[in-house]
Amino acid sequence: MSKTWKVLLPAALLAGALAQQNAVPPELPYKVAADWPQLPLGMNLGETSGVDTDSRGHVYVFNRGQQPIVELDPAGKFVRAWGEGMITSAHGLRVDRENNIWAVDVAGHTVLKMNPQGRVVMVLGRRGTAGATQTNFNRPTDVAVAPNGDFYVADGYGNSRVMKFSKDGNFLLEWGKKGTAPGEFNLPHTVALDSRGRVYVGDRENHRIQIFDPNGMFLAEWKHAGSPWGLDITPDQRIFMADGYKNQVVLLNLEGQILGRLGGPGKLPGQFDFAHAISVSSAGDIYVAEILNWRAQKFVRR
Repeated sequence: MSKTWKVLLPAALLAGALAQQNAVPPELPYKVAADWPQLPLGMNLGETSGVDTDSRGHVYVFNRGQQPIVELDPAGKFVRAWGEGMITSAHGLRVDRENNIWAVDVAGHTVLKMNPQGRVVMVLGRRGTAGATQTNFNRPTDVAVAPNGDFYVADGYGNSRVMKFSKDGNFLLEWGKKGTAPGEFNLPHTVALDSRGRVYVGDRENHRIQIFDPNGMFLAEWKHAGSPWGLDITPDQRIFMADGYKNQVVLLNLEGQILGRLGGPGKLPGQFDFAHAISVSSAGDIYVAEILNWRAQKFVRR
């Protein structure tokens, strides 16, 4: 992608971000929810890589334990678990507007779409087969689903690209390659969409968020917020970012201004170790999945 796109950006899109680059943002008014979740006796999560919520507020935790997908009600009570033998290594998980569950198997090179009952209804990629074609992935990381059902896959560790598919799973387009220039990636680790259809890609090892239009045209990049391991954009258009290097949550607006932070490195409740994914429920609760602490934490407003 040519660097000349950068001069076409509206000045307002970057001005707020640059102005706050050296400011110290306030601590977000959240506290960790005690005794959450409430798993059955003897059940533990493995490395926890993904988390999202559905329209009922139920929480889906994606982990590398014996049961990869765990469903909890809003209070944290265990509902069900499944996926044993189906997932090679859990990574990203998203729930779309119709409560379909999308699971990204990073080591299996696949993206699975499941209906609300947990039945697989679409498979993209071939399990165990890495590739760079229109039908294969190489260690994909995340998925984002548009309101019309089209979806984007961050094909991250191996191919350094973003792929767009129709709601029926047909390939539409792709963009990106390994690099540091605008439109290039050094591990596209997470992807999210705003209400205008703009695509936010967490370019993790380049420590930036890149923003594109729905056809992959480069619009902007934010280098001041940290390393985006996980992204979630709320209906009121706030951007929550999990930074797994600094082990904190960062809140931004659509202009890139940092509005607040939460957490810090550690093993205690309210701290993080490899904060990998983030989701904000319709009730405003924040959920963070951690790789090295083998858990998902819930944060509620003080």
